[in-house]
Amino acid sequence: MALIECVPNVSEGRRTHVIDALVGTIEAAGGVHLLDRSSDPTHNRSVFTLVGEAPALRRGVVALVEAALREIDLRVHRGAHPRLGAVDVVPFIPLEGATMAACVTLARDTGAEVAQRFGLPVFLYEEAASTPARRNLADVRRGEFEGLAGKMADPIWAPDYGPPFPHPTGGATVIGARPPLIAFNVNLASNRMDIAKAIAVSIRESSGGLRCVKAMGVALEPRGIVQVSMNLTNFGQTPITRAFEAVRHEAELRGTTVLESEIVGLVPQAALPEEPERSLRLSGFSQDQVLEYRLRQVR
Repeated sequence: MALIECVPNVSEGRRTHVIDALVGTIEAAGGVHLLDRSSDPTHNRSVFTLVGEAPALRRGVVALVEAALREIDLRVHRGAHPRLGAVDVVPFIPLEGATMAACVTLARDTGAEVAQRFGLPVFLYEEAASTPARRNLADVRRGEFEGLAGKMADPIWAPDYGPPFPHPTGGATVIGARPPLIAFNVNLASNRMDIAKAIAVSIRESSGGLRCVKAMGVALEPRGIVQVSMNLTNFGQTPITRAFEAVRHEAELRGTTVLESEIVGLVPQAALPEEPERSLRLSGFSQDQVLEYRLRQVR
């Protein structure tokens, strides 16, 4: 059995009944195991972690897109996290018995079906990207939903599948294949966005910072604090502890401190230090967030 992980990010993190309906739609497709679900009202975004074989995951993603287009209207959607589509991004990640090549094929097949069935533009990214300019998710998503029509008017940004214009309420979806990543956020004892943004610039790879780190500053307005939100795309190159210490150091240079950190979704056991709650000041972390532990539960 070739087991593949899929982590759809959906632009809805506030309406619990909608999130529950999306989860139910995925599970009803059959053959898909939901390992984790995480919703953030400030980001207004939900992340689902699924595992299964390729045909089941394809069915589950198609069903999710259909339900999300019915329930989510990006014309009225607001949240702290950048987004291009109702189903914003769908990565496939090889696990046991699966190859990256198989995930690339799955991404392309799923993208073609989603575009054909729903008239939804689809961009391919990371290992499935059709051009080097589309490998980086941030480059594809730049301009977000509000700037999508203008962006797609440039032939360089014609979608890989689907119409050359956005879906009126669902925007576009980015589908691809990639290695595992860790979604890791560090909250600061400050409400100053200039500090969060400056730290993000100083630590992210694209600005000359840490290898395999993507970062941005986010305002958590209900709490009156700011966050450095990161994706660690290769924890072997940059361990999670190094990313945490870099944020802590940069925060102290700017006269503030770290309150806590959080892992969104699941994390490989090998990525965690000893006593992660203490060394990373992790908030709300449990064994249920360890990928291998959850996989054992579904076998």
